[in-house]
Amino acid sequence: MEHCQSSPDSNVEAVRQELLKRSVRGLEKYGVTTNRTDLSVLQWLTHLQEELMDAAIYIERLKGEYNGLHN
Repeated sequence: MEHCQSSPDSNVEAVRQELLKRSVRGLEKYGVTTNRTDLSVLQWLTHLQEELMDAAIYIERLKGEYNGLHN
């Protein structure tokens, strides 16, 4: 693997490092990368929708916690 230069922005670098770790974990867990060609566009969109729905649930939970602490 080619060495990548670190970002001068610590937030960008933190996200880049998390993406790299997630990529490695995903390959270990599922045995495929997002370069796979066995899913249709609709299947990819469904995966995305499911991930975004999970994110909305996490946001709602955290909003509830925040409101409980600040009301």
